[in-house]
Amino acid sequence: MTAQVPSNHLIDIMYSARQRTVELLDDLSDEQMVGPKLSILNPMIWEIGHVAWFYEFFILRQEYGHEPLLARGDELYDSIAVSQSTRWDLEVYPLDEMRDYMARVLDALVDRLDFGLASTRDSYLYQFTVFHEDMHDEAFTWARQTLAYPTPSFVLDAPREKYEPVPGGLDGDAVIPGGRFLMGSSPDEAFVFDNEKWTHEIYVAPFQMAKAPVTCKQFVEFVEDGGYNIDALWGDDGRAWREKNNIKHPVYWKRDTTGGWKVRLFDVWKDLMPDKPVVHVNWYEANAYCAWSGRRLPTEAEWEFAATMQPDSDHSMRKANYPWGDDTMTPAHANMDGFDLGCVDVAAYAAGDNAWGCRQLIGNVWEWTADTFGPFQGFFPDDYKEYSEPLFGTTKVLRGGSWATRSRYVNAKYRNYFGPERADIFCGFRTCEDN
Repeated sequence: MTAQVPSNHLIDIMYSARQRTVELLDDLSDEQMVGPKLSILNPMIWEIGHVAWFYEFFILRQEYGHEPLLARGDELYDSIAVSQSTRWDLEVYPLDEMRDYMARVLDALVDRLDFGLASTRDSYLYQFTVFHEDMHDEAFTWARQTLAYPTPSFVLDAPREKYEPVPGGLDGDAVIPGGRFLMGSSPDEAFVFDNEKWTHEIYVAPFQMAKAPVTCKQFVEFVEDGGYNIDALWGDDGRAWREKNNIKHPVYWKRDTTGGWKVRLFDVWKDLMPDKPVVHVNWYEANAYCAWSGRRLPTEAEWEFAATMQPDSDHSMRKANYPWGDDTMTPAHANMDGFDLGCVDVAAYAAGDNAWGCRQLIGNVWEWTADTFGPFQGFFPDDYKEYSEPLFGTTKVLRGGSWATRSRYVNAKYRNYFGPERADIFCGFRTCEDN
């Protein structure tokens, strides 16, 4: 059951999410707000309407019986009823009317909260709908990357301790002891997404996990060794994807005039930074690299064990919310919330290490795991029934969050999921092997 949350916290995070949405869209032209028709994106002018409609539908209307605030909202902005491929063809509301609608919905949400603690029900609904906007803000961010739009500019929405990332690499493995642990989330946690339900005991054998995600320097070695041309590394599905799309290297890489590599970040081509994690590589590419290097991706259970388990003083183990324990995340723990506007070197954020020296399990890049996304035993959906269930069996699990992910909704039990062909998201990986 969701814990009760102070109303002023709910108001603060609503305004924070809306500030980020506006920052991501304010500098775009009308043409950029629509963009090209791509299967991995939405037209942004549609997506902002969907975000506002989501709050209105799930809180104001479904929970509290308000009349609709937008005449054609349901027929335009319900993402379940409106197929992705048709969203460019809809007669959506113009941007000025969308701004007015977004403001009216937000005002109505704020007005109905009392001072003090919100109810358990409001605490859940308000947080979930804010986190939904946060997820779309990350999608807006990777859409800008996909379309080579200018680098966005994010202003702090609250006082924030300054952290200077340490440069450099971090080689080697951590030896993870394994054991039995409770995977997933429990009913007494402050907030739980439906696919985390519920804790269940699982055994993880001892294994070794890379202390850091795979870096650009390491991935260059794979590319230069012809890894994209070695069929045996790819498996049938990976080979079919590679050949269909004529893939020879990561999507935002290109050769420079000296034979080295450039990497595009938004609309700027920069020299490849060797100690940053490789990003925008899909599950097939991650697996091919693992096969080439004699390693493998961690299972989802291995990843969660490494990111949550803490040795106790009596030689037992306890589970925590983060790799470093249960202390609230700070800017010294992880590269999140978008303010660095990209990945940092893998040596940074030592304060976020797990008990065995694995760094950046949270933040910087989402990390692919070996597993297909599926329900835990006893799963049942929450209010947004389509949040997880339609993606079971067809997507792969990622863990940890990226530099663009809002830290307020991610801990070491959060499960993300995308198709194995998706490289547009801010995804990387780390490797492991059996003891």
